[in-house]
Amino acid sequence: MCRLYGFRSSYPRKVECELIRAENSLLAQSRKDSLGNSHPDGWGLATHDGVAPRVVREAEAAGDSEAFRWASAQVHSRNVLAHVRRATIGDLRVENTHPFSDGRWAFAHNGTLAAFPALRERMLAEIPERQRGAILGHTDSEHIFHFLLAQIRTRPERASIASVRAGVAALVGWVQRAAPGSEIGLNILMTDGRESLGVRFGRSLWYALRDRVHPCEVCGGALHVEGRVPEQYHATVVASEPITRSEPWEAFPDASVFRIDAQARLQVEAL
Repeated sequence: MCRLYGFRSSYPRKVECELIRAENSLLAQSRKDSLGNSHPDGWGLATHDGVAPRVVREAEAAGDSEAFRWASAQVHSRNVLAHVRRATIGDLRVENTHPFSDGRWAFAHNGTLAAFPALRERMLAEIPERQRGAILGHTDSEHIFHFLLAQIRTRPERASIASVRAGVAALVGWVQRAAPGSEIGLNILMTDGRESLGVRFGRSLWYALRDRVHPCEVCGGALHVEGRVPEQYHATVVASEPITRSEPWEAFPDASVFRIDAQARLQVEAL
């Protein structure tokens, strides 16, 4: 298990409080989530406002890391992806810490494929040889990333959300045939800067839609933006658990796939 946070907006905003200062910030969830679990096995933060994501990762607890606090405080972006890890597959090292990145894409995963040892070679067979060299760690998550990325890259004529749906459906089918009844947790967030894609499968995942800059609950209503906010503002926030208390959050349906477009509009479909 892990905890995820994703933010995409039509205008840059600081998200420091949602990451480290809010009552149920990602930092708070890393220490103790709603199920009573801690997530002490690494953290990562990606921002993406240009050609490639900027990623910072450490294989240590976010709660013990000054670097996590510093990195979170620097974020001023339209596109943020953050993760705190509770390791299941793969030991504690930076190479096994999310988000993973390749080219334009960054990716984070909450869950586990218990059947991964039985599926690994089949997944690798679907990934072009030149791309396999980008797999530096040993987690199921990084292999899932490159498997889905191969689905997107080898079918450029197909919408990316359709490629993700097809890839996840294939993984679920393989697991059900190779190891019936084994655990499947496939909550996913990924972005190439132009759009964000995600999946909810087997874990909790929530979203909040914003048609205005959300006033910060920690800072007395501060907006945490620079300059004048455009009249047409939209943002979508995705998290393993609701972060804020003063706005409505909705649960994604289980077995669903979603897309957040360049204007931060959310589209949700059945897997």
